Amino acid sequence: MVTYRNQMIIIQNACKLFKLQTGIPVEIIKQKKIIGLEVQTLGARLDLIPEFKPAITPADALLPLMRHNQAEKHILVTRQVTEGMAEKLRENGIQFMDEAGNAYINHPPVYIYIKGNKNPAPTKVPVIGRAFKQTGLRVLYTLLCNPGLENHPYRTIAEKAGVALGMVNWVMRELKQLGFLLEVGKGRGQEIRLINKEQLLERWITAYAEQLRPKLLLGRYRGTVGWWKKAKLNPDHANWGGEVAAAKLTDHLNPQETTIYVDKDKLPDTLIQNKLRTDPEGDVELLNRFWQPDAVAPNRDMVHPLLVYADLMLTGNQRNMETARMIYDEHIIKLVREA
Repeated sequence: MVTYRNQMIIIQNACKLFKLQTGIPVEIIKQKKIIGLEVQTLGARLDLIPEFKPAITPADALLPLMRHNQAEKHILVTRQVTEGMAEKLRENGIQFMDEAGNAYINHPPVYIYIKGNKNPAPTKVPVIGRAFKQTGLRVLYTLLCNPGLENHPYRTIAEKAGVALGMVNWVMRELKQLGFLLEVGKGRGQEIRLINKEQLLERWITAYAEQLRPKLLLGRYRGTVGWWKKAKLNPDHANWGGEVAAAKLTDHLNPQETTIYVDKDKLPDTLIQNKLRTDPEGDVELLNRFWQPDAVAPNRDMVHPLLVYADLMLTGNQRNMETARMIYDEHIIKLVREA
């Protein structure tokens, strides 16, 4: 887990290198936590919201899509952006700066793009915390799908998430340190609230892509053309995810890929019932269902909309983005927006 002090050091270094490369100073506006970066140049003042990342992953290229046209307000700050990643971020409209002096700001009338600088001595940061590793991500998914669950006893959260009690203790402690958990009141009247949930969802999706989803793949398969339209899944054992679930939710998408989350011990039954054959290049992926079925509100034969949204975002395919936004506006926003 990256401490606030580590984040501040890296952000200060990035601002210093940005000034060295461009001659433009960046002022860090902060109180107890960072609230913004102020850039003044060409007679314009830019107020940016820094998003710290110890490292940039391919999933981070999707962040502006999650923010729904607010990309110009945000800037990723990290230790090193490679030349290839700089191109990908720029193509996707994601502003950034790093400790090596690389940067991209596109906020008319200001346009700055610097890439190719190497960081010989990146600031060392602790390894990723437990909250954003495999088991912790299961806890976060359960919390995000069940508003208010964070205020229940840890034992209840552990049972719903299907994890050990000690893991919930770790996750809740890290969420508090990272600014995602707020304690209101004292004593018997104390209330715990999950806050900054939009940002937490973004972090969950990027960590899910890197830490958990690759471990869930049971195999790739192929069926007859349009087989999924008449197929039926038993929600007790399997659920539609990805593009098929999105099509069922919105009636807006023509699925090209089929995703099914299934209990591992029910994999053979699912293959036989749907006449799916093994094909490493197939358009059907079966993933191990990683949550407790009774811990997430029923969504007919589909996974929770939050996971449908994540699946679509992680395809990186533009044809899925409009549908992802529809699902966000219809189903996700009420889960993550502050009351």
